[in-house]
Amino acid sequence: MGIVDEFQDTYGFDFDDFQRGACDALVDGSSVLVAAPTGSGKTVVGEFAAWLASRGSGKTFYTTPIKALSNQKFSDFEAIYGSGRVGLLTGDNSINGNAPIVVMTTEVLRNMIYEDSPDLDSLEYVVLDEVHYLQDRYRGGVWEEILIHLPVDVKTISLSATVSNAEEFAEWLQTLRGRTEVIIEDRRPIEIRHWYFASDELLPMFVAKPNGDLIPNPRAREFERRSRRPQSRPGRGERREREKRARAPRRTEVIERLRSESMLPAIYFLFSRKGCDQALQQCLHDNIRLTTSDERRAIRTYVEERVGELSPNELDVLGYHDWISALVRGVASHHAGLIPPFKETVEKLFLQGLIKVVFATETLALGINMPARSVVLESLMKFTGEKHEQITPGQYTQLSGRAGRRGIDEIGHSVVLWQRFIPFDSISRLASTRTYELQSSFQPSYNMAVNLVRNYDFAEAEHLVNSSFAQFQADRDVVKLERRRESQAAYLASYRERMSCELGDFDEYWELARKLRERVDSHGASDGRAEIGRRLAALRRGDVFDVPEGRRRGRYVAIEVTTVPGEGSAKILALSEDRTVIRLGVMDFRRAPVRRGRVMLPKDLRVKDASSRRKIVRLMDSVDEVPAAEARERSADPEESALADSMERHPCHTCPDVGRHLHYAERAARLEREVSRLDRRIGRQTGTLARRFEKVLGVLEDLGYVDDWQLTDKGEILTRVYNESDLLVVEALDRGLLEELDAPELAAVCSSLVYEARGPESDTVADMPTAKSREVYSELLDLWRWIRRKEDDRGIELTREPDPGFAETAHRWASGWPLENVLEEDAPAGDFVRSTKQLVDLLRQVELVGPIGARVVETVSEAIEGLQRGVVAYSSLDI
Repeated sequence: MGIVDEFQDTYGFDFDDFQRGACDALVDGSSVLVAAPTGSGKTVVGEFAAWLASRGSGKTFYTTPIKALSNQKFSDFEAIYGSGRVGLLTGDNSINGNAPIVVMTTEVLRNMIYEDSPDLDSLEYVVLDEVHYLQDRYRGGVWEEILIHLPVDVKTISLSATVSNAEEFAEWLQTLRGRTEVIIEDRRPIEIRHWYFASDELLPMFVAKPNGDLIPNPRAREFERRSRRPQSRPGRGERREREKRARAPRRTEVIERLRSESMLPAIYFLFSRKGCDQALQQCLHDNIRLTTSDERRAIRTYVEERVGELSPNELDVLGYHDWISALVRGVASHHAGLIPPFKETVEKLFLQGLIKVVFATETLALGINMPARSVVLESLMKFTGEKHEQITPGQYTQLSGRAGRRGIDEIGHSVVLWQRFIPFDSISRLASTRTYELQSSFQPSYNMAVNLVRNYDFAEAEHLVNSSFAQFQADRDVVKLERRRESQAAYLASYRERMSCELGDFDEYWELARKLRERVDSHGASDGRAEIGRRLAALRRGDVFDVPEGRRRGRYVAIEVTTVPGEGSAKILALSEDRTVIRLGVMDFRRAPVRRGRVMLPKDLRVKDASSRRKIVRLMDSVDEVPAAEARERSADPEESALADSMERHPCHTCPDVGRHLHYAERAARLEREVSRLDRRIGRQTGTLARRFEKVLGVLEDLGYVDDWQLTDKGEILTRVYNESDLLVVEALDRGLLEELDAPELAAVCSSLVYEARGPESDTVADMPTAKSREVYSELLDLWRWIRRKEDDRGIELTREPDPGFAETAHRWASGWPLENVLEEDAPAGDFVRSTKQLVDLLRQVELVGPIGARVVETVSEAIEGLQRGVVAYSSLDI
């Protein structure tokens, strides 16, 4: 029996070809990239690496992008291999870090690599789960740092959702890390059926044609057309019918329908925490009950065991009674505003089949093991932090991919509710498109820069920066741009050859013609409606004219001219340069049309015939430009007349081919602008990250962190600070800004370095809680402005402004206040716990790098103790 067969026997089912192929590649000594749909079982490959480590074959690190995933995977492995064989390393926990299998967040592994941790000894495999998350703005670059710096003898197992540029990503991996087997699986083990739910009709989104091809459901399209059709003076019955057709079903109606269709359990995606909590309240109000009496008892027993360490007062503040009331009915919410024990409880109960419907934000789609029979998308519009945008096909694929439980369901269901502002055709295209392109978010940071200085010489460091996937993609784009530029340059040379004239310097003549045309066009800018109408009425069949600006801008030939009675104007049926037939009137012009010449049109012209239109456009291409004399005669502008005179005196003006030369001169001018634009794009993208690295390095040199490619004492400290405001943290320590603060004040000031307000700006102005903390915070802001000026001088922006929004809360909690007096009304407890954990993580770093014996180190230790209590400590320790 082979080693993969032996591993397969531990699962009790036969592996799919892609799972076996990836495992065989690992046995054969290759790294692997597995790109497969959500729910297809690609984590089996990562689990194989852990299984190999459990047999004594070196160490395996299993990394995930978020702590919740790490916690879940740790629990899974611990249940299989026992607590002594599995470790966990996150910002909150350090458990058995020397174990052969260690689960961790990607940031922890990145930090271990930079610090040359001895735990890297005998490391054989690194699993990078959810690696498609590398385009995340905040965490994405960490994957690339790991892949760049990880010793090349360590095999990597990169697990990704299906991405449309997997081959490009794999090519980068092979260039960077050597032999890497690429396993791409497009087929889902569970078929997903897509549905469109409008009013009380649950319609298949796609139906089969007689030949078997799937097309968007015509009935859904007709339903939409009738729903949106305006009705004049509808009667009462008609109004009720219209309202029935044109609405999204209520949430409780959706749940009841899914239950009646045997489509539960379901994940109901909403793109706001508030929406999730409101949905839960609607279920309570409408008395939704999805559980049996035995299930309700099992839920209560599990929940009471799970939250037993929290005090009754804390449970009251956390909304425990409404929460468990919903759970026993079989419904729950899942989002970042819940404390981790509540979220983890929901996950466990859902896996056990006790929770039937979970209202969740899209973060649940990020790898958390909560498979459902159905998913529901109430809205396809998502707030991005700045504006509302329609979700992408890739995001739709991620969300709908949660439908279908392997080994349980034969079919999964994705249900999209009626969308008020998105037509059905757009929804069906979204569901049928399978494009999810992976884009790098890698950018050199201050911490990265000093670690590169510490570990490499300049040439090696620059090479490593240029080894990123971001630069790989930029270079690929440059190759495409270079090819395009080469093609355009060849055309340009051809046009310049054709515009040359034996009678004189045609470049000189063209420059006069260009200036004259600009002058003529600018003169037209002052034309009113009367002048526009007069110019239109003066056009005749076959006239070639320009629309100088506006949405109709371009060149046309008049096919038919119809006078408008009593207006002194005309309607023009015209053919454009792109062979489109259009009717133009006065309202289509911002400025008067400019006649360029005339072509002879056949009397039997058929504009509906494509070949006829092509012939006319070819005639348009050869039309002469505005004759100088014509321009001079119709203008009283002295400069315009002078330019026209200069053109007439120029030798090239008498050339019989002057019109053809002008035509190619125009084309050459357009191509010159295009080639210049391509040159600028190529220049911007070539070596972009290396240039940014040099700018980052320049700031560090200005501030005394790096001197002649050597780290100063401040530079050494910066190598161990992993924070978005790393430079500001070290500068504040170096200047002793935090020395005079007590522990709660220190927590308040340092919270501004980790906290960032979510969503639109609040009208409430946050401030520090004490006079001393306000004084220090003011100095911190001055320091931030000083750093930003240094960054501006170098053309970068890395250090964000401190945000005091959490300061009062941090001060109260560190001072020992009870939870009910700390949490503001309607403040999500999960946000409080997460922000406090982030603050504790920063303070632990400060404790490690602070001057030995300094007062601030003692104060930091006291602040950590004050923060790490109650619901925060419980959330950190309970897995």
